[in-house]
Amino acid sequence: MTTRTDTTPTVLSLENRTAGTLVGAAVGDALGGPVEGWTPQAIVERHGGRVHGIVGPFHGDAWRTARPIAPYHKGDGHVTDDTLMTHALVRVYEKVRDHLDAHAIADHLVPDLMTRPRWIPELEAEALPLQRIFLAEKWIVARLHYGHVDPREAGVGNIVNCGAAMYMAPVGVVNAGNPRTAYEEALDIAGAHQSSYGREAAGVFAAAVAAAFVPGATPASVVASALGVAKDGTRSAIEAVCDVAVRYDDFEEALAPLREAVAPFDTVGPEYRNPSLGARRPSRLHSIEELPIALGMLLVGGGDFRRTVLGAVNYGRDCDSTATMSGALVGALHGEGAVPEEWGTEVARASRLDLWSPAVSLARVAREVHTRDLERRRAHEAAFAAITSL
Repeated sequence: MTTRTDTTPTVLSLENRTAGTLVGAAVGDALGGPVEGWTPQAIVERHGGRVHGIVGPFHGDAWRTARPIAPYHKGDGHVTDDTLMTHALVRVYEKVRDHLDAHAIADHLVPDLMTRPRWIPELEAEALPLQRIFLAEKWIVARLHYGHVDPREAGVGNIVNCGAAMYMAPVGVVNAGNPRTAYEEALDIAGAHQSSYGREAAGVFAAAVAAAFVPGATPASVVASALGVAKDGTRSAIEAVCDVAVRYDDFEEALAPLREAVAPFDTVGPEYRNPSLGARRPSRLHSIEELPIALGMLLVGGGDFRRTVLGAVNYGRDCDSTATMSGALVGALHGEGAVPEEWGTEVARASRLDLWSPAVSLARVAREVHTRDLERRRAHEAAFAAITSL
């Protein structure tokens, strides 16, 4: 894959990059929500041009009843289930304070979704998160709480989509600087939720976030790290999209070519709201669309938050998840300062969410986990040295 030269980012603290990751993800989510499911052409027709910031619902004041969005208030700075699930995973890390696995999803994430009412921006009400999350996420509750399925296998049978990948940024943070362990941990976690290329995308996205924390990381190095762990159709899709993305530095020009590049790997088909009969089924040949496009827009935008995230937003289709991923990656690369302050402040206000406290907490957990990792590694080294000295 040919690449162009990227600007080396400033060395930033773990805390700063973590805030950039989580706030950047939430802002991308909120910007993409109002135009989720639409085409780039429909977005232009609705807004009189491209989206350049926070906008209102696609159907205006009719959002409560207009199909297919009703009853969700998507727009006006409201985050969606991508952010709600990301924050829920952070809360699991706060409880466990160590690496997570599929059993942690059953033991902690599922009860969190089922038992604790929280403010749901799109419902404009306090409700159980379970009442907002999509069917692919409700699956984990049905399988783990009601079906008592082995958590490591619970994702089998679910529709294969970006549902697990969209909230895996915290795994990259806890494994900051180590894409391989981020990939492996996310694969384990996602086994409770997804299978096939949906699970694979969760691992690759976490790896990309972890790679973005490496001092001197660039968009190109993040993509290279993603390709270093990705398998099967996911790897092929990322490679195909990024080979095209490096030819562009304007997302407007890149929209159609990136869609054309990912289309052979996408099972949904040309009409996002009318999926093909083969959509979202397990396959080693296919990939979710959102992750390759997020990485492609990272290259197109050169790591600039506005250009990268607005490219993901105006791509349409499942653009809230695509922009969540691209926002997290830019935030991890360049820290909290990369996220426009006016966007972060307004999304937090409109969503009635504290976007910064989860980042403070997650960075603290990441430091604790790293200390434990060092202790475990030293214990292993001592044991292995004793074994091999015999």
